[in-house]
Amino acid sequence: MAGAAITPELERETVDSREPLFHVILLDDDAHTYDYVIEMLQKLFFFSFQQALDHATEVDEKGRTILMTVELTMAEFARDQIHSYGPDYRMENSKGSMSAIIEPAV
Repeated sequence: MAGAAITPELERETVDSREPLFHVILLDDDAHTYDYVIEMLQKLFFFSFQQALDHATEVDEKGRTILMTVELTMAEFARDQIHSYGPDYRMENSKGSMSAIIEPAV
């Protein structure tokens, strides 16, 4: 027998058994600077300066940016890290962290 082909049932079972993925989405506000966003993304998620700048620009222009797409527990952890990062000391009206949400990746 040359090579065994994957049966449709086995392939379907493999696809069905994967955990669903979720987007971690950073939301825009007027209480945090570009420097804050860049610093936060580099410290929390090890983004390069350019990646962090790209996300800062997108969240400013579009109101939101997808930071990553991961399994639920990782998405919740990432969201919670953003929520606990703290205020932007550069802005007087910054009273807390930025907001982030998680949504199913469709």
